[in-house]
Amino acid sequence: MKVTKHIENANGNTLFSFEIIPPQKGKNIQELYDNIDPLMEYNPPFIDVTTSREEYIYIDKGNGLLDKKLTRMRPGTLGICASIKHKYNVDTVPHVLCGGFTKEETEYLLVDCNYLGIDNVMALRGDAMKDEQYFMPKAGGNCYAVDLVAQIYELNKGKYLHEVMDIDNRPDFCIGVAGYPEKHLESPSLTSDLKRLKEKVDAGADYVVTQMFFDNSKYFEFVKRAREMGITVPIIPGIKPIAVQKHLQVLPQIFRIDLPEDLIIEVDKCKNNAEIRQVGIEWAIQQSLELKAAGVPVLHYYSMGKSENIRQIASKVF
Repeated sequence: MKVTKHIENANGNTLFSFEIIPPQKGKNIQELYDNIDPLMEYNPPFIDVTTSREEYIYIDKGNGLLDKKLTRMRPGTLGICASIKHKYNVDTVPHVLCGGFTKEETEYLLVDCNYLGIDNVMALRGDAMKDEQYFMPKAGGNCYAVDLVAQIYELNKGKYLHEVMDIDNRPDFCIGVAGYPEKHLESPSLTSDLKRLKEKVDAGADYVVTQMFFDNSKYFEFVKRAREMGITVPIIPGIKPIAVQKHLQVLPQIFRIDLPEDLIIEVDKCKNNAEIRQVGIEWAIQQSLELKAAGVPVLHYYSMGKSENIRQIASKVF
């Protein structure tokens, strides 16, 4: 079922969902199941599964030289989506990237999603590779998320890249895209960023999931400005609980977000990671309760493969 249909069927009640990352290559999927199991009692209608783009690794050749190889450290997004859908009877949302994929490879992935009965995809540009200063699309790939949305939308209409399909067998993907309450790090302004979001919606996006934020006022203002710009699709807030001290430095650096001073003070008071983790849980609970009271369609949690803190939050909110 489509994410938008789940929201419609909820009749104004706030739904619970979360996002996971595939295990590293060579790791067992059971650890992933062990982290999903405790969250299923909160009836997530859908679970997002991230996709990692390729990266370079250096292999010692044994003669003092290094061999540069291109690899994917966390493959298996589509297989995990199919496995979760089968094991838990829950809809899954694979993340589809511009970075690292040609348009043809994207089309093949979407065809496989359709064969597997997957109704939703999250269309993202993706990040630059670690050795790139700026994002560079793969030759023959989509440059921006709006281009990827347009490709998926055309497929929904029965148009392959190079031919027309049997219209009776065309997919009908529900397309999610990312929104940034504190603007994308490459955007010159929030207004400019909202214009890019409007372009994605106009190209066929059906709903928005926001980047993490720790100040709800940023989300409320973002939604207000998006509505004023004519963006009418559901805007789902993304929540991530602080878990370790380094999050105070890493999250603002990577995601270009501000952390509230009150949260920083509480984390700095902590003597160990267990205390920091609890501060993060309590902060996310208060965020979630306020957002739920405001009638947000879904509360979407970035679990990053760990579930205990998300379970504690959900137990107080749902």
